[in-house]
Amino acid sequence: MQFFFDFISPFGYFGSLRIDQLAAKYGREVQWRPMLLGVSVLKVMGLKPLLETPLKGEYIRREFDRYARRHGLDLKRRADDPMMDPRACGRAFYWTAARHPQLAKPLARAMLDAYWAQGLDLSSAEAIAALPLPQGLEAGPLAAGIQGEEAGRLLRAAVEESLQWGVFGSPTVRVGSELFWGVDSFPMLEEWLATGGW
Repeated sequence: MQFFFDFISPFGYFGSLRIDQLAAKYGREVQWRPMLLGVSVLKVMGLKPLLETPLKGEYIRREFDRYARRHGLDLKRRADDPMMDPRACGRAFYWTAARHPQLAKPLARAMLDAYWAQGLDLSSAEAIAALPLPQGLEAGPLAAGIQGEEAGRLLRAAVEESLQWGVFGSPTVRVGSELFWGVDSFPMLEEWLATGGW
């Protein structure tokens, strides 16, 4: 079971707060897979960002606030705040996954929390390395890794793989050959896990 998300996606962040607990309820483990909406939405699909889309943008703003209120989330970042470039976070994740697989998900959680709950800009290696990192992950090597060629190559390969599977939005959960897009699809995802699908 795989969880695809972009660090700049608020609904990806919302999904990250629930996906592991939901999966564990049915004896599943989740592999986290950062992707890039700038590639899937803007380049491949040729669409505008959601907030720039007439009618839909206003709905997304309301849904962001409604979801945060419903789940008691106190977020420093708002839907309309300037978005960071998420590539440094994606590079950090995949570089860490290649060297310390058990630390990649804790690092992703720390970055998501810092960006959404604390409102920090994590568009640079230095900003990410300055976070409270999971034990066993050192700031110096991480910063160097984010800026290295390997991290960029790993991120590009992961994004390409997500496109081959048909992932276009954040969050998307893949169970076998089935894709469940959006945090609002989690009830159907849970029913699928509970019943084995249909």
